[in-house]
Amino acid sequence: MTDSAAASHSVGTTEVVGNIGVLTIDYPPVNALSVHTRIALDSGFREFAADPQVKAIVLICAGRTFIAGADISEFGKALEGPNLQDVFDSIECGTKPVIAAIHGTALGGGYELALICHHRIAVPSAKVGLPEVALGLLPGAGGTQRLPRIVGVPAALDLITGGAPVPARKALELGMIDALADEGTLREDAIAFAERIVSEGGPLLRVRDRQDKVEPYRGKGEIYAEYLKKNARAFRGFKAPFNIVKAIEAAAELPFEQGMERERELFGELMASTESAAQRYYFFAEREAAKVPDLPRDAQALPIRSVGVIGAGTMGGGITMNFLNAGLPVTLVEMNQAALDRGLGVIRRNYEASAAKGRMTTEQVDQRMALISPALGLDALAAADLVIEAVFEEMGVKQDIFAQLDRIAKPGAILASNTSFLDLDAIAAATNRPESVIGLHFFSPANVMRLLEIVRGAKTADAVLATALKLAKTIAKVPVVSRVGHGFIANRVMSPRSQQAMELVLQGPTPQDIDRAIYDYGFAMGPFAMGDLVGLDVIGRGSNERTLSGDLVKLGRLGQKQGGGFYDYDEKRQPSPSPVAAQVIADFAAARGVANRGTLSAEAIVARLLYPVVNEGAKVLQEGIAIRASDIDVACILGYNWPVYTGGPMFWADTVGLTKVVDGLRAMGIEPAALLVENAASGGSFTRN
Repeated sequence: MTDSAAASHSVGTTEVVGNIGVLTIDYPPVNALSVHTRIALDSGFREFAADPQVKAIVLICAGRTFIAGADISEFGKALEGPNLQDVFDSIECGTKPVIAAIHGTALGGGYELALICHHRIAVPSAKVGLPEVALGLLPGAGGTQRLPRIVGVPAALDLITGGAPVPARKALELGMIDALADEGTLREDAIAFAERIVSEGGPLLRVRDRQDKVEPYRGKGEIYAEYLKKNARAFRGFKAPFNIVKAIEAAAELPFEQGMERERELFGELMASTESAAQRYYFFAEREAAKVPDLPRDAQALPIRSVGVIGAGTMGGGITMNFLNAGLPVTLVEMNQAALDRGLGVIRRNYEASAAKGRMTTEQVDQRMALISPALGLDALAAADLVIEAVFEEMGVKQDIFAQLDRIAKPGAILASNTSFLDLDAIAAATNRPESVIGLHFFSPANVMRLLEIVRGAKTADAVLATALKLAKTIAKVPVVSRVGHGFIANRVMSPRSQQAMELVLQGPTPQDIDRAIYDYGFAMGPFAMGDLVGLDVIGRGSNERTLSGDLVKLGRLGQKQGGGFYDYDEKRQPSPSPVAAQVIADFAAARGVANRGTLSAEAIVARLLYPVVNEGAKVLQEGIAIRASDIDVACILGYNWPVYTGGPMFWADTVGLTKVVDGLRAMGIEPAALLVENAASGGSFTRN
């Protein structure tokens, strides 16, 4: 017996109940479709096919979930054990009805397996779906061909290009499953369902043979063109949604086997694409970010039952909402009543807006607001397990607050700063307990953005770091751990992009040239459009030097809010090139002695703005600020909306070629980081093993 066969023996168990065969898959943690699971499925179904007593088969899983999906770790490796398609064929083409009994999640290959079965039953808490689009892929085992046959083409387009898991009750309504079981009695209900199918004695109902849901859309190619047009903004830059739409069109237009061939061809295109490689890389990078190699495994997280937040402004209010959403009470502190009332009002309005969109009930709004204890003065924080300050970004202000917290907060309380640039160790030095100080850097809007930079000070205790990592999961954030350094990871790495844009615009390329190149690369907007949106007076605040933004501000051009900044804006805030801004740029360039060299290609503009980002990332790595290159990519994707289908700056640099990046930096007069030069010279990589 091979190792794989031996392992699969305990993965699949068979039992006959009356005339129903029950195959139970138990392969923790999520019953993935690994080689062991495939062998168990193949063996179990062969056994039941040969047993004349068995008239129908129930496929069910032990543990916390149905087969959750493919084993992504096997992607790109030599196949072991039976081919998944052969296993699927043996199930679908067998002579006995098969019922998939679903609990937990049936996603991707797991739900494709459920579609192979003749019937599907699920408990109400289950979720099903085809989320492969998030990996830059499409369902590759018949999902694009079978799902349209049970839900119709329009629903299939939304379900597969969207990829979101569908709750069981909604899935029943759509036709994705056939029946609901009761929680706790899935096995019994599935067996009863199978017995009813046997007693009714109807023909086997294979999904692949159904035509009623796709026939109405046959010969109507305009459906797909209109769908792509409607979703052009959401699909921009991604390859998978377009191939998914083509595959679903094939389900309506082609016989099943030809549709399957088309699906395989389109899947292969995606599997070989840089976009999918980037998205698959990011999938693992996001999960890896929470792992800190030198954090002892026995480091115990401290209990966090109550939180204090200092500052009820935009950032403090957003931070507060994260904890309220997780059911944690928050003492929200301000220095005056007007600021406190204003902050509470904003939080309530945010929740009420969510309620108006049906995302929560008015009762839930009241429940969350009831978790806030508003207070004036820091003394109210004496009992908090965790205190987060979110006040003005000025060292003296923060040190004063931490000195006061040192006297007020209870022993063992965690003292956290939301600083985005400042030296956390200098802040911690204002206390007599630097081991309890940590940075929790949220990104604005803090209740929406998923990134949480956890800044580990020189003296931060392991238990405090462990607590922060656990807390990130509690409040649905993705943690990226940074050591202390100006700007930490995301802000530091991304700052050269803005600096280069401000220098480049003096040399000839217009704001619209630069913004268009960066937009076409994949960002939501370019640096000048972003500056106008945020407000040029905000961006340049605190600078003592003459700046381009400052010259525009002196003319009252603050950005969108004043009808003009780097662009002119109409009453609908639609931008157009600004002759006034062009003159300001020309005057500033003349004052700086910068000659106009004419415009550049989009590729050259992208290199000019983004190669320095890569270079700064290399410095962050070599200085030990970031643990891994992939952490930098996660921080930039989640913190700055760097396009995920490029993988982030470090993955992108590897796809461009590190030698090309080094040469490009030198041509700009920028000294490449030692680590970047070393990797380029050795043929190494930041992100590939």
